[in-house]
Amino acid sequence: MPDPTALMTAAPLETIGSPHLWAVTVAGLVLLLGADFVLTRRPHEVRMREAVGWSVFYLALPLLFGVYVWQAYGGGVAVEFYTGYVVEKSLSVDNLFVFMLLLSAFAVPRVLAQRVLLYGIVGALVLRAVFIALGAAVLQSGTWAFLLFGGILVVTAWKILRDAVGGREQKVDISSMRSVRLLRRFMPVTDDYRGSRLTVREGGRRALTPLALAIVAVFATDIVFAVDSVPAVYGVTEDPFLVFVTNAFALLGLRALYFVLLGVLEKLRHLNHGLGIILGFIGLKLVLHWAHGVWSWVPEIPTLASLGVIIVVLTTVTITSVYANRRVAAAQRDG
Repeated sequence: MPDPTALMTAAPLETIGSPHLWAVTVAGLVLLLGADFVLTRRPHEVRMREAVGWSVFYLALPLLFGVYVWQAYGGGVAVEFYTGYVVEKSLSVDNLFVFMLLLSAFAVPRVLAQRVLLYGIVGALVLRAVFIALGAAVLQSGTWAFLLFGGILVVTAWKILRDAVGGREQKVDISSMRSVRLLRRFMPVTDDYRGSRLTVREGGRRALTPLALAIVAVFATDIVFAVDSVPAVYGVTEDPFLVFVTNAFALLGLRALYFVLLGVLEKLRHLNHGLGIILGFIGLKLVLHWAHGVWSWVPEIPTLASLGVIIVVLTTVTITSVYANRRVAAAQRDG
């Protein structure tokens, strides 16, 4: 039986993120975001060729970074990075579906969609950094944090699977968003979009444009996503640096991926089933990790096995979604 006092105080989290590596990573992140803002300063409708090109670029970045991690820190750390990235990327696809609903609800013109997404990505990165720091602090306080994170993910997984099995569609009710209602209470809002401007002077006072409300709505939903996303990656790795870079790489490519998957997201009808299973699995992994620290005979789930399970689940729900779509299309033709 382990010493109870030892379980109350966790050892400092080991991290591969030296101050130099943190500085280089943050500088690279700022540079990429700055380039995105420059490229989107003139609103335009994103063509498929442009979206695919940027998506390939943002997929290549984490692959190359993983190779660097493998060479510098070993295969085990690299597997943790790749597994965390796959988890984050799969969750970000679900985020994109909600973003699509928000942009549709606000009737955001297609030429302004990428601007809204870019602001949302910046907000998400800031929120993830805060949640990652809080998560690291919680993990420092004791092994009970793994039980807490595992419980959050299991509950979230249950809710997602309940809605998915029940056939409930994701809907966005703008009028119920507290952030939007608060803005409208303190500032007037124009009836139409004014290009990429967030505020304009109208009637002698400053007014918000619908674009500003759309950005605030996306930012508000980012808070909900962060609550699920950060514990999920901490279920793969306890390294705050790896948690941050997996979140950053997954978020950076969202803007381009949105336009690539715009017509595909609605066809992945079993995506939420898969995400529910993945979150539940990672939640179980965290609970077992906590239990192993208390009772050494309790088995743990290796990271490589986690990666395999996640890939199998995502592949399965993609195949079943394609099959279900074909059945529906065939039924409509016969009908």
